[in-house]
Amino acid sequence: MAVPKAKVSKSRRDKRRANYKAAAPTLVECPHCHEKRVAHQVCKNCGYYDGKQVVNTDKKESK
Repeated sequence: MAVPKAKVSKSRRDKRRANYKAAAPTLVECPHCHEKRVAHQVCKNCGYYDGKQVVNTDKKESK
């Protein structure tokens, strides 16, 4: 039966488990403004989500 001879440190264990690559977020086209946005999130350009305006994106200029 396989039994470890000594305790494996947290650092060594975590180094072994960290062999992955983070995937890039999926970008989809916003149906309202046709900009690229992250799937299932509010569009940063127009503020729409699921066909409704959720965030007001009116920009006021100040001097």
